[in-house]
Amino acid sequence: MKRIIGVRFRTAGKIYYFDPAGFEIKRGDHVIVETARGVEYGTVVGGIREVDDSKVVQPLKPVLRIANERDDEQEAANKVKEKKAFAICQEKIKKHKLEMKLIDAEYTFDNNKVLFYFTADGRIDFRELVKDLAGVFKTRIELRQIGVRDETKILGGIGICGRRLCCHTHLSEFVPVSIKMAKEQNLSLNPTKISGVCGRLMCCLKHEEETYEDLNRRLPGMGDFVTTDDGLKGEVSGVNVLRQLVKVIVNVGDEKEIREYRVDQLRFRRRHGKNKKFDENKKNDVSAREMKELEKLEKQDEKSRLE
Repeated sequence: MKRIIGVRFRTAGKIYYFDPAGFEIKRGDHVIVETARGVEYGTVVGGIREVDDSKVVQPLKPVLRIANERDDEQEAANKVKEKKAFAICQEKIKKHKLEMKLIDAEYTFDNNKVLFYFTADGRIDFRELVKDLAGVFKTRIELRQIGVRDETKILGGIGICGRRLCCHTHLSEFVPVSIKMAKEQNLSLNPTKISGVCGRLMCCLKHEEETYEDLNRRLPGMGDFVTTDDGLKGEVSGVNVLRQLVKVIVNVGDEKEIREYRVDQLRFRRRHGKNKKFDENKKNDVSAREMKELEKLEKQDEKSRLE
């Protein structure tokens, strides 16, 4: 068994694991560790725990030390320098007339490298820019092109729910999001309603997917025929997934009525997949242009390039 701790280097960033190396480390502590980028200052988000050796990605690097007051001061100074570096880089981008949008600047803890994150529509030849920046900062320069999801993760914002964006607050990594998830949750397939601030399908569609899949399995599908506990037969005209209620068109004498039943008041054949008739109706509600746009958003899923 190996003792490990989980460390993050930016808000909602990936979690990396290190050997506590005999230090008594608890969640919330700041530590100095060695990474592929050099010596870094990180925040402990997972306290000491033991895991099986087979689950540890080797080599597991040890914590160099728990951050002291001097380390905290250096980290604070780096944050100030990052703001200045950002402004300088923006000026240099304008000078070189490059079609790129600067998103963030980051110093490694030991100041051996300055990283600049940017977005652009295509590939950018920034070799002259790098030379110019290296002349100013007298250290290694790395320009990293990121996607719109990473841009939103760095900058943050408010979602349509009124809360701070998930990717900026707690999502360590992006998960694939599909149109199927929106269908499962009976959401409008209008691209503007299920796209996030970044312009991609909303990450939160993934959060409740399993719950909706489970609840939907208990319900009849739209257009299915059911028998009610009061002996009536009818066709399903609507469902409330969360409340587990079903609206049924039943024949009462010579007239048809819409009545609402709890799912446990109905007898029907359980389904194992999404109702095909329901899927077709959903597709018919969406124009060909909107469906094409949705499929494009789904394919544009990208892997995070942040550390």
